[in-house]
Amino acid sequence: MAADETGVAPTRFLRLLVITFAIAFIVTVIVFHRLTERYIRPIDLVADTTIELAKGNYSARAGWTAPGIQIGLVTAVNALARNLQEMDSMRETEAERLETLIANMGSGLLMIGRNSEISMANTFFLNQIGLKEDRLIGSPYKAARLPDALVTLIDTVSVREKPVTEQIDIETDKGSHTMAVYSAPVIDKHGGWLGIVVVMHDISELIRLERIRKDFVANVSHELRTPVTSIRGFSETLMDGAIHDQEAAMQFLDIIHNESGRLEMLIEDLLDLSKIEKEGYTIRLQTVRVEDVIGRSISSVSGRLKNREMTIRSVCPPDLFVMADPERLVQVLVNLLSNAVSYSKPGTHIKVTATESAGMASISVADQGIGIPAEELPRLFERFYRVDRARSRDSGGTGLGLSIVKHIMELHNGTISVESEPGKGSTFTINIPLSHQ
Repeated sequence: MAADETGVAPTRFLRLLVITFAIAFIVTVIVFHRLTERYIRPIDLVADTTIELAKGNYSARAGWTAPGIQIGLVTAVNALARNLQEMDSMRETEAERLETLIANMGSGLLMIGRNSEISMANTFFLNQIGLKEDRLIGSPYKAARLPDALVTLIDTVSVREKPVTEQIDIETDKGSHTMAVYSAPVIDKHGGWLGIVVVMHDISELIRLERIRKDFVANVSHELRTPVTSIRGFSETLMDGAIHDQEAAMQFLDIIHNESGRLEMLIEDLLDLSKIEKEGYTIRLQTVRVEDVIGRSISSVSGRLKNREMTIRSVCPPDLFVMADPERLVQVLVNLLSNAVSYSKPGTHIKVTATESAGMASISVADQGIGIPAEELPRLFERFYRVDRARSRDSGGTGLGLSIVKHIMELHNGTISVESEPGKGSTFTINIPLSHQ
């Protein structure tokens, strides 16, 4: 009995010891797990988030909300991630704005890297030289089939390392263009060479307008000088004694009268053109019956028709109405009819036709005159431009009529066009919006 009790005691002790160790182990595991979750886990989350941020994933966040000293670290990392994400978003927005600005700017932009390779070319530049982007980017500028004048300009900048501004002409499939080109080296603050930038602006229209302005001044001076010279010359002749010769005096006075009338007509046309071109000039639009306007216009030139034994045939629907200033529209048609009379042979016919199509009324004036060469048609509506200068002056024209007609039609939101064949005649057609009465 005593022996049995002696054997049981160690067994109970061992069992108690095992249970104690088991409980201690479980407690240790639980404590370790809690310590890991509280101290190690947040650090792992922060480390993982930091790695993602380093990779450029600025949307990464450390998902830890439990209270404790670790929450400060997690909050700081998440705040850093948010700031980086906002900065990246702003950078992308600014990059898009810059890209849009460069792509849509009204000047050509070309960037050349430090290795003489083209790194960027905007849409305007590509359109002006007629090349595609994939054929330029990454290619050396000397091998990119750029215009020779532009390559020479870039070479000059590369050698001088100073900005250069030049005016060059570029020939493309779309025609010839005059460009104002500015090219400069790109150098960093430490003096390192980064490449070359080229800015190109199309000044073809400015050159054309400058040419027109010079031609206008020259033509005005010439047109004014002719009658003034005649008036002065014949008046001096009269003062020198020709006034006592009644026949010669009357002849000279008649010339002076005609030249002064021509001078007056020229000044009136200049003032009229200046008034029409003036910004803010308006016309009085109203519903106008086309047949009435054509009738008034024909009556205005009836005297000249009779002198040249010419006739006019008019074809116009009686119910055709347009929105127009009636006086200005009569001015347009009288001008076209006068030209048709002046540049046609005596005894020929003029036809005026009015039709309706697509919300517009078309009024055409067709003659059987000398016609206009095809190469002259693009400049026909320029001020003082004449196909036959001698005949224009003999007919009393100032060279401003068609320019005035063009501006009047633009004020009516209309157009004017011409078709002509030398020796067979010309047809001028105006298009003007219909009246929705």
